[in-house]
Amino acid sequence: MQPANRINVSDLIDHAPLGAFQIGVCFLCGLSLIMDGFDTQAMGYVAPAIIQQWKIPSASLGPVFGAAPLGVLFGSLAFSILADKIGRRPVLIALTLFFSVLTILTARAGSVNELLVLRFIAGMGLGGIIPNATALVGEFSPRGVRIFMMMLATNFFNAGAAFGGFVSAWLIPSFGWRSVFYFGGIVPLVVGALMLFLLPESIQFLALRGRQSDNVRKWLKRIAPQAPINGSTQFVVREHKHAGMPFLQLFRQGRATMTILLWVINFMNLLNVFLLASWLPTVMKGAGYSTSTAVLVGTTLQVGAVVGTLVLGWLIEKLGFVPVLSTCFVVACINVALIGKPGLPLILLFAVVFVAGWCITGAQPGVNALSATYYPTNLRSTGIGWGLGVGRIGAIVGPVVAGELIGLRWSSQALFIAAAIPALISALLVFSLRWVAKPQAIPAIGTEVLAH
Repeated sequence: MQPANRINVSDLIDHAPLGAFQIGVCFLCGLSLIMDGFDTQAMGYVAPAIIQQWKIPSASLGPVFGAAPLGVLFGSLAFSILADKIGRRPVLIALTLFFSVLTILTARAGSVNELLVLRFIAGMGLGGIIPNATALVGEFSPRGVRIFMMMLATNFFNAGAAFGGFVSAWLIPSFGWRSVFYFGGIVPLVVGALMLFLLPESIQFLALRGRQSDNVRKWLKRIAPQAPINGSTQFVVREHKHAGMPFLQLFRQGRATMTILLWVINFMNLLNVFLLASWLPTVMKGAGYSTSTAVLVGTTLQVGAVVGTLVLGWLIEKLGFVPVLSTCFVVACINVALIGKPGLPLILLFAVVFVAGWCITGAQPGVNALSATYYPTNLRSTGIGWGLGVGRIGAIVGPVVAGELIGLRWSSQALFIAAAIPALISALLVFSLRWVAKPQAIPAIGTEVLAH
């Protein structure tokens, strides 16, 4: 009997050119990530208007700012596990629809406690978007552009946060702060409907579990039309298994010091990312700027992140992680401290906030990529996931601590000088990696399927 035609799905995708089908997958995931970024940042943009309308002290919103990152922490762990069981596609679609409903409900909130509960629950849905969308984009991308495509997907999140600032500056003066959440809830309903009809499942996931062979054939033919695929083709994937708990492997074979340093870098940087994103518009409003100007200052932070992610990715390819990221965090430290300088001209304020966004929020994908290149393939997901998990604790601590400091009547200058310290710590830790990170025999990134 003629043996069945066997095709390694991983190899086929790795060596296929990047085509319209893969770009379409990235675009659909990107739409969800844009609204994820919009929703995550929306609270920071509307906070000045809520404080003014409800006549509440600014510090009372500190726990609200920390609620969403706390929900994200739980959601990212729970829904990543669920996606590995049932697939990326149903989880992404369900979570997009879920957080859209919670965002609409946020627009109906009538108290700080209601906001806190709704932002926590919405955060659980938001937490599953980035890891699963990024994984799906990576699983459809050829090896040669996989890192670029995954960083591009991450940048959709930053773009959504920046887009939210422009939308908020337009909506709030005319329609009030609730309109921002109505917009942020209705649009992802449309995105979820598009994904329901157009988004494919991970081919590696389906092949690994022997499911939906017709869809595997159809989608692989769109990726590689010349591949010898027919009704008798068998699809195989590579999957690396290792004994023991993956978490413990992060501390073995000389990796313990590097793992701890990466965790602290993630903690410090995400502390700063969420502190600035949450409180910058409110602090600017308290400094005497109009609501629209305060929101645009916060938007500038996100615009800097969008530009920074793209440029830093190119620089890292040319110069390496340590020189680029350590310099980046030193520049961030200086510019964050300058944000609170009294009497700073408005144009200069926009400039230093732009650079701060470039060097802090824009650098986080670089930190993720650093983890991806350090850990071997069988530990890569665990290494990145645990680093971001520890970082999410910083994302909770930053906004809450800043709220307490504002409640203690710290000046803007003192607040931003304090916020500059985590960036300085990150710079020193990244620079120290030149003595810690030892060369390893790491296969090319993406040579193994991202299915578990």
